Amino acid sequence: MSLRYYLYISDAKVDMLLQQIDPGFARRRSAEVGVNLTVVSAKRTVESIAPDRVTRLERVVRQLDDHYDVGTIDEPGQYFRGRLPMRWGPLATGQGVYFGGSTEQTIVGLGGATGHVVGAVAPAEAPPVFAPSTMPGVLDGLAATIADDDSVPDSALASVYLASRQLAGAEQDVEFLAKRLLYEPSPFPELDARDGMTVLLGSPLFVALAD
Repeated sequence: MSLRYYLYISDAKVDMLLQQIDPGFARRRSAEVGVNLTVVSAKRTVESIAPDRVTRLERVVRQLDDHYDVGTIDEPGQYFRGRLPMRWGPLATGQGVYFGGSTEQTIVGLGGATGHVVGAVAPAEAPPVFAPSTMPGVLDGLAATIADDDSVPDSALASVYLASRQLAGAEQDVEFLAKRLLYEPSPFPELDARDGMTVLLGSPLFVALAD
C-alpha cells in the first residue's frame, strides 16, 4: 500500500461532495463532531477530527473514480487526474495558491485557497469576495500576480497560460485530482512548442508529492 504525502487538501470541496456522494457517512461525521463539541474545547475538537480528513478525502476520490467522469490532463472530464512536474506558490493576493505545469499537449494550472495547503496558517486579511478555488477567485489572484506584465490581454485563458509559464521556483513531481473549470485552445499558438495545444484550469481536491 502506497502512502501519499499531501501538500493540499480541499476540505470544503470534500465535504460538499461527500454530502452528495455518501449522505450517511456525512451525517455520521456531523453527529460525531456534535458530540465532540459538547465535551471538549474548540482547540481539542479540531485535533480530534483531524485524522478523519484523509479518510473523507479518500472516500470521495474512490467514488469519483468509480462512478463519475474523471479524465486526464490531455482529455479532461468533469474532473481530471494528473501526475507531472509542477511549480507552485502563493498568488499575489495572499489568499490563493497556484500549481502550474504542462504536458506535451496541455498547459495546466490548479488554483486553490492558501488555507487548504497542509500545515499552512490561514491569512489574517479580510476574506476575498470569491472563494480562491472558484473561477472568479482564481482569476482575480492570477490577475494580481501578473499585473505588471503589460502584454497580457484581458482574458482568462491568457492569465492561466502566462501564470503557468512564469511561475518561479523548483519543480516537484506531484499527483492530483481536480474539478475542471476551464478547457480551451491555447491563446498563444505562436509561442507553443507544437500545434493544437490547450489550456486547462482546475480546482484541486488534493495535491500530493508523487514518488
